Amino acid sequence: MGQQFMRVEEVAEILDVSTSYAYKVIRELNEELKRKGFITISGRINREYFNERLYEARKENKNACL
Repeated sequence: MGQQFMRVEEVAEILDVSTSYAYKVIRELNEELKRKGFITISGRINREYFNERLYEARKENKNACL
């Protein structure tokens, strides 16, 4: 079974950003999850939620360009 959580190094690689910026992204996404009532792990982000948020944002940007 694959890893359910992504670590900062993986987020930084996927987004092609520094690890410090990846930590910022993870913090923001974890805050969203906390507001929805989920328990979060500092420095890690749920892979499914990360992909949902990342690709939804990309879809919105792509549609805005049409």
